[in-house]
Amino acid sequence: MDTITTERLHLRPFTPDDASALFRLFSLPEVARWSGTGTPMQDVTEAYARIERAGQRAGEHPAAALFATERRDTGAFIGMTLLVPIPSSGGADRDEHEIGWHLHPDAWGHGYATEAATALVERAFAAGMPQVYAVTDVDNVRSQAVCRRLGMTDLGLRSDWYDKELRAFSLDHP
Repeated sequence: MDTITTERLHLRPFTPDDASALFRLFSLPEVARWSGTGTPMQDVTEAYARIERAGQRAGEHPAAALFATERRDTGAFIGMTLLVPIPSSGGADRDEHEIGWHLHPDAWGHGYATEAATALVERAFAAGMPQVYAVTDVDNVRSQAVCRRLGMTDLGLRSDWYDKELRAFSLDHP
């Protein structure tokens, strides 16, 4: 998997050396509440396990990946961005991908999520994906605003993925 460089960010594959930073990120309740079970990480071993599973989570599509996301000017780890298969509810067989982002609160409000997500959308479309999705917790208005800035269509509340009701967005390949 290659890296992505934007004007202000560097997205690269995770390594085990990122476990401490990933743990610090997902141990924060204000970050963890929007991810997975919504429960903050309790131990760095959870971060190592997440990094170890990254390849499996990314699936087979060559554009799909989970990226450690850093500021180019400082090299500081600011979060994780992803382009991965989106699990269908009820085990339905669908071939769809989502973009997502989990950034440290210090990085919120600076346009980093939009910048990273734009790069992932470009990557997806360049690799032939016909459409990408983003799914957000119903109450995650910050991520919903990023989806709108990306030009995504608000699909409303849907239960198509993750076996729960989420606010979904889509963007078709131009």
